[in-house]
Amino acid sequence: MNVFRNIKKITSNYGTIRFYSTSKQLTDVDINKIRNLGILAHIDAGKTTTTERMLFYSGKIKQMGEVHHGNTVTDYMAQERERGITIKSAAITFNWKNHRFNLIDTPGHIDFTMEVEETLSVLDGVVVILDGSAGVEAQTLTVWRQADRYKIPRIVFVNKMDRSDANLKSCCDSVERKLEKPTLCLQLPIWKHGKLRGLIDVLTMEKLLPTNHILDKIAITEENDPELWNLAKQARSTVINKLGDFNDDFANKIIAVDSVDNIKTTDIQETLRRVTLEQIAVPVLCGSAYKNLGVQPLMDSVILYLPSPNERNNHFKCFKDALCARAFKIIHDKQKGPLVFFRIYSGIFNKNQKMYNISQERNEQAGRLYVAYADEFQDIDHLDNGNIAVVSGLKQTTVGDLVAQSVTTANNAKKEMVKTLKDKSSGDLIQKVFGSGTKIPEPVFFCSIEPPSLAYQASLEQALIELQREDPSLRVTHDSETGQTVLAGMGELHLEIIKDRILKEYKIEADLGSLQIAYREAPIMKASRDFTIETKIGNTKHMVAISFSLIPTSTVEDEKDILKLDKTPEAASNLANIFPKHLLAIKRGVDVAVSHGPKINSQVVNAQVMLHRFEVGRGTSETMIAAAATQCIQKLLIESGTNVLEPIMSLEIVAPEELVSTILADLSRRRSIISNITMRGNNKVINCETPLAELLGYSTTLRTITSGTATFTMEFLDYKIMSTIDENKAIESVRGF
Repeated sequence: MNVFRNIKKITSNYGTIRFYSTSKQLTDVDINKIRNLGILAHIDAGKTTTTERMLFYSGKIKQMGEVHHGNTVTDYMAQERERGITIKSAAITFNWKNHRFNLIDTPGHIDFTMEVEETLSVLDGVVVILDGSAGVEAQTLTVWRQADRYKIPRIVFVNKMDRSDANLKSCCDSVERKLEKPTLCLQLPIWKHGKLRGLIDVLTMEKLLPTNHILDKIAITEENDPELWNLAKQARSTVINKLGDFNDDFANKIIAVDSVDNIKTTDIQETLRRVTLEQIAVPVLCGSAYKNLGVQPLMDSVILYLPSPNERNNHFKCFKDALCARAFKIIHDKQKGPLVFFRIYSGIFNKNQKMYNISQERNEQAGRLYVAYADEFQDIDHLDNGNIAVVSGLKQTTVGDLVAQSVTTANNAKKEMVKTLKDKSSGDLIQKVFGSGTKIPEPVFFCSIEPPSLAYQASLEQALIELQREDPSLRVTHDSETGQTVLAGMGELHLEIIKDRILKEYKIEADLGSLQIAYREAPIMKASRDFTIETKIGNTKHMVAISFSLIPTSTVEDEKDILKLDKTPEAASNLANIFPKHLLAIKRGVDVAVSHGPKINSQVVNAQVMLHRFEVGRGTSETMIAAAATQCIQKLLIESGTNVLEPIMSLEIVAPEELVSTILADLSRRRSIISNITMRGNNKVINCETPLAELLGYSTTLRTITSGTATFTMEFLDYKIMSTIDENKAIESVRGF
């Protein structure tokens, strides 16, 4: 009897602890059981809290941290813990039900959208988190579009369902209306006395009730729970009927049975997986991460509906069993130096790996190899295909670079891909695979930065080199006219965080100048000019004769494609004889010319430069050729005239209804164009387009006029031509006169 009493005592204790994941060796996981997933959402939707719960239930951590306490695993930077926001994406590896999750928690703030962009380029699946009381918000739309660009399958998790104003149906409607994607609602909330008590699993017809961090699964029957039974049955039928519309094979199964109640759950799940992978529709789950409800079913759904590495990235099969990996993130560790995060697409990554950087066409020697646990790293000897590796010792590799085992491997893979792809789009795909995998957004703010004294100049320059390597959206340039170092970034918060990191991580009290708007200039009319330089330096005579046309275009052109060659017969015969080194010098000269417009010294956009004729004397230096191109283009810009373009932001403000008139009155003074005003629960949502110049310090103004009850988010929308009055104000603000 004592033995049975002790067994009962031991088993009863398991009700108060969570289910731990299986502890497998890091290199001992089948590729079909790996999930590379990211967590995406609007600010404060609960990304980090959900990640923290996943780590707890998997057994990776013994106690859950909270964002407001500043003790979560993935928000490890001092700036993140002080502000309660995610700034840097954090990777962490853990196991759940014999599967390995390589999970990346990403920022929600638009200033750090580069972190999301870097991450998406290497993910296989994504969990998009919605605030149950708000549905699809401004940044949700942005990250969804980013995921669309990489064609990544998604699951939606409607978080914060414990809030009294949470509405699952409204969230599903907003996904279908704003994101234009059909939803498949797989769970329903169970409410009792106005509080969230559990969930209904629509497919298995079970109640999921939390008990000491364990979800008890109780079958719903018509006798015991007639109300929940009807709700679950109706929701299940809706999912089945929608799946029948999306998948013909499943539609045939529905026709073959007498009733949809006889459709097997496994058949529904298999079809759901196919529909999700083909991105025809998106499964929707719900819960409350903060209240520890719904996270385990979400992790189960990641296994069921999101792809393994071998179900995507088929174009990397041209590397066969040889190593191929892409760098997607870089951080600088005080002890380990620069650490480069790689997604492995084929082969095995070993420590001390010799590799060939395809993007930069150079060899690199890796040092130690790690698996990431946020800001901690576990040393390993090798890592297989499909995983995320962290590598030390790399000097030149940057974000977006593709590496292979050797130059021979890279060349053979390219030949194999060319052989396999025979359609017209093959060139684009080859460029996509072998080029940089990340799109770098254009900065909208810039400011000068200076060290506290000349003694810190070298240290500051080194700090900026490291920070720019970590964050490609940070641009560091040197103004030759003023001698200043200029930082360009994605927003006020972005540059503020950079200054704070320089102070806390590098111990340099750098001074930032006042924030300036990143204006652009665009030519007004077409202009053509012949230009000749003849000069003698020492005993060498330099002669360059060049002819250009400056042509306005309607859209912002890629800087790399701004120079075009005249294809007319009379020009082609002359241009065919240009040496490649001379053509490169001309391109350098054009790039320098369009980087400084005549009005406010800003980047010139919406322009195309066409080269008609080029003659060069024997012994003429490439520097002289570049200088001739620059001077010719600058004269063309003055002749053409330029318009100043200003960045326009898409602004979303959420505020109580009674304050809308006050906010609209303030926006009218800021040259805003109101797009629409909608309801969200008890609040009004104002969407508008506002010039960035009018939004400096707007957070303080909005907090003042609404007593802190309104919130806003903004993101870059487009560049637009300014009126003459506003242009003169902008020129005065830049020049100072």
